[in-house]
Amino acid sequence: MIQNPETHLNKLKRSATLAINERSDKLANEGKTIYRFGIGQSPFPIPDMVTKTLQGNAFRKNYLPVDGLFELRQSVAKYHQHTDTVAIEPEQVLIGPGSKELIFTLQLVLGGSTIIPTPCWVSYGPQGQILKRKTEFIQTNYADNWRLLPNQLTKTIKGVSGPHLLILNYPGNPDGLTYNQDELEKLANICRKNNVIILSDEIYGRLHHKGKHISIARFYPEGTIISSGLSKWCAAGGWRLGHFAFPKELKNIRNTMACIASETYSCVTTPVQYAAVKAYQDHTNMEEYLFHCRRILETIGYYCATTLATAKVKIQPPIGAFYLFPDFGPFKALLKRKNIHDSETLCEKLLQDSGVVLLPGSVFGRPKNELNARLAYVNFDGALALQNSRSLSKERKLTIDHLGDIVAEVKQGINHIITWLER
Repeated sequence: MIQNPETHLNKLKRSATLAINERSDKLANEGKTIYRFGIGQSPFPIPDMVTKTLQGNAFRKNYLPVDGLFELRQSVAKYHQHTDTVAIEPEQVLIGPGSKELIFTLQLVLGGSTIIPTPCWVSYGPQGQILKRKTEFIQTNYADNWRLLPNQLTKTIKGVSGPHLLILNYPGNPDGLTYNQDELEKLANICRKNNVIILSDEIYGRLHHKGKHISIARFYPEGTIISSGLSKWCAAGGWRLGHFAFPKELKNIRNTMACIASETYSCVTTPVQYAAVKAYQDHTNMEEYLFHCRRILETIGYYCATTLATAKVKIQPPIGAFYLFPDFGPFKALLKRKNIHDSETLCEKLLQDSGVVLLPGSVFGRPKNELNARLAYVNFDGALALQNSRSLSKERKLTIDHLGDIVAEVKQGINHIITWLER
């Protein structure tokens, strides 16, 4: 007898970010000019010393420990000790096939509910849906730079049954914004007082444009799990390597997750783990690489934000990562005449009319009737951009003009958005 999926899974859709990438490919193959601001994939090449290490270890075929290669866990622990001033040891690190899988497993392991401020990454909520987990979304506001406020967190904790898991992502996907030290300390104090576990998703931490990322684990080390991986700062999304760094106080959660890993994915690809050791250990080359990645992203992000702001779009300049979260609310009357009343229709009509790919704010947890969207400014040749930036001294300011034709598609896409709004 044919069995149908569980009822609660019938409503699932493919991840919006992956789906839009596939659709963009299809439209491009059909001959349509597409401006790819959809999927958030690093445009930069993986650093040479990391790819060479992968090549040199391609012969390795044996399973590694479920927890991850010890040398890699040691390197990750040292990284957090140095950058976050948090006492992490190798035994507190768990390596996974991308942080996405680890986040899912964490939500599987924990009881209680998950608290997520929006706009948020597209997969947090659907993972909870798969697990039939109670998920409470907190709607943050443009006026507050989309940051979670202490009073919002306190109110939510009191109104939702615990125990609680708070997921914080900063610099954020989809907004490119982050928290300052004072904001993090206040949130940490509330979580400590209420025994809330924090999953600090810092996958974009090393892409803070000024290199000044601060982890909330500094202020609440005993209750914070740090999540990161190679996908964004090392441009190795397809390599699928992420990690969690646990406090000693949460070792039971870590151990349970490792048990589940042993029955599901077994271990992360062996050659990739050896290559990852190089990524975490080669501080000199990685810092040089990251300096230029950050400088390029800051320059392009600022250009996109200021150009859209000049055209009356509500938008904040990014502080990290490679995202903007523009709000087209000022054009509500004009969009209404085009029969556009929500973010999904907005993005669909924009794509049909201009070839510009944005993702609607609704897939990032925002109310459907808001007219916001995510713009990932990664549609440029990252290798050429790195060459260009490296040709300038670190003391010189990189400008959008320095990047020239490298960012032609970015500029054209932004101009098409503005032209479409004014049409």
